[in-house]
Amino acid sequence: MARTLTLSFSCPDASGIVAEVSTFIANHKGWITEASQHTEHELSRFFMRVEIKAESLDFPAADFSQHFSPIAKKFSMDWKLSDSAKPKRVVILCSKQEHCLYDLLARHVAQDFPFVIPCVISNHEDHRKIVEAHGLPFHFIPVTDENKSEAYRKMDAIFVKEKADLIVLARYMQVLDAELCHKFAGKILNIHHSFLPSFAGAKPYHQAHKKGVKLIGATCHFVTAELDEGPIVEQDVIRVDHSESPEDMAHLGKDIEKIVLARGLRAVVEDRVLPAGHKTVVFR
Repeated sequence: MARTLTLSFSCPDASGIVAEVSTFIANHKGWITEASQHTEHELSRFFMRVEIKAESLDFPAADFSQHFSPIAKKFSMDWKLSDSAKPKRVVILCSKQEHCLYDLLARHVAQDFPFVIPCVISNHEDHRKIVEAHGLPFHFIPVTDENKSEAYRKMDAIFVKEKADLIVLARYMQVLDAELCHKFAGKILNIHHSFLPSFAGAKPYHQAHKKGVKLIGATCHFVTAELDEGPIVEQDVIRVDHSESPEDMAHLGKDIEKIVLARGLRAVVEDRVLPAGHKTVVFR
């Protein structure tokens, strides 16, 4: 696959943004392979994502910022550039449930979409063998009420050492502290086993069963200090009926959880997700 550069940005909405960005790329012989744009009217903010063939530009990728900065400054852009030659580094956190972890390991092996797993961290030893069988480091960091602060500082050190671009909570059944959430804001993805904002918190399938719902779902969202309140990236649902117990729902929900997490992670590593206040803009 040809190497691409992905330019993504948001800025106050104004006339001429698309024209200026497109003209800049064309003037430097750039070949646009994909482009998406959106205006969030409530925020009066413009969002755009552009893929460019890296080899088509008349300057090296390392010099992109130097050339593009005047335009970014003119429109007050919050922007970034990603290089397909440098896949995102994704640290996975898990607990005892295996389905999301195993799915991501399989996608990593198949390179279903490009990402690197530098290591896996867990508060249980259950999945050490499968992780190490994939040739990946496994860090066992138990978390108790007494050692939470120390445990999270150990994780922090690993995130920094491994130069993590993203941290994925693959059914990691601990609530990260506010300090980690703030330090890695916009870099932590969680899969929650309900269709948020319904049934946040613990035992969502039991909550759903009690309410007699006919649809259950899963939500991939960014993690914030407020439990299950972070901006939503991806969601989906499956149908259930009165015959299903909470345990049945939990069993059925595993498939939708791993699919939603994989979709959300793919969107983020491909720079298709841009923050928009308490929401996200997701370019398909």
